[in-house]
Amino acid sequence: MSDVSSGPAGTATDPDVDRARKGDESAFTRLVEPLRRELHAHCYRMLGSPHDADDALQEALLRAWRGLARFEGRASLRSWLYTVATRTCLDAVEHRGRRALPMDLGPASERAVPGTARRDDVAWLGPYPDTGLPGDRPDARYEQREAVELAFVAACQHLPGNQRASLLLFDVLGFTVAEIAAIMDTTTASVNSALQRARQGIADRVPARSQQQALRTLPDTRLREIVRGYASALERGDADALVALLTEDVTWSMPPMPHWYGGIEAVTDFAVQVPLTSCGSWRHLPTSANGQPAVACYLWNDAAGAHAAWSINVFTVRGERIAGITSFVDPGWFPLFALPAALA
Repeated sequence: MSDVSSGPAGTATDPDVDRARKGDESAFTRLVEPLRRELHAHCYRMLGSPHDADDALQEALLRAWRGLARFEGRASLRSWLYTVATRTCLDAVEHRGRRALPMDLGPASERAVPGTARRDDVAWLGPYPDTGLPGDRPDARYEQREAVELAFVAACQHLPGNQRASLLLFDVLGFTVAEIAAIMDTTTASVNSALQRARQGIADRVPARSQQQALRTLPDTRLREIVRGYASALERGDADALVALLTEDVTWSMPPMPHWYGGIEAVTDFAVQVPLTSCGSWRHLPTSANGQPAVACYLWNDAAGAHAAWSINVFTVRGERIAGITSFVDPGWFPLFALPAALA
């Protein structure tokens, strides 16, 4: 009989725990690997950036490896790793502040502002590839996809670190209040207070209907038609076709550009003056990000002789129309989505 059967995986009696404590890095990797995706998603929700999540997870696993002797097995390895990851993220929140979207900087522009310069002094929210999402937990209040939707993650960025962590650990990951108090080295009363305040803060900023609820009302074929229609309209320079896909209160933002547009008139003015006429030739590939439909946008580049990676456009859908477009303008996002750097 295998010695793995001598104790449940991830507990103090798991043979790999003992091997890892003795310096076996392969044993530590075997323990951590099944939890890596969900830990990374947790770090993203906490920090609002897949790059920050990479750094935080790497730092958390290094801390866990160095401190493995402190894992006494009274709780699961999963709980202990979440303790380390959460505290690592809280350290990052304290030193780096929160991630933002253009809406956080000021009011919408009423007319197109061509040639807007990047704001590289702002820590921007970043998109998250759906391929990195773990499965749902039956004891959690939010689905995994709901908990990475742009509106939810952006709203979390407005919460203090302790509220953010309490909300995510309880409502997304299904930890008990007592477990969260242990993770955050505080009292259950403090956790309950943080949860109450966090839920109010989220309710004030997140639509009552999540994107997952909205998307379930649409057949997959119709959703694909909407995405294809957007891509086709830009590629043809067809303003009427694009506007027909949008709600009256549509928004369009383009981090790291600070300007954003709200309402059909402002968005139409921007679309006509910038992407539909002055940018050049577009090509698109469908993808998904933050549990939402998206397209990867490629813009013709004369020097490269090809359509080069430009932005990941994430859609917020309501009814059968697009209610929000968030264009993450940076070719550096494309490798995260396993997308090509250029299209012929």
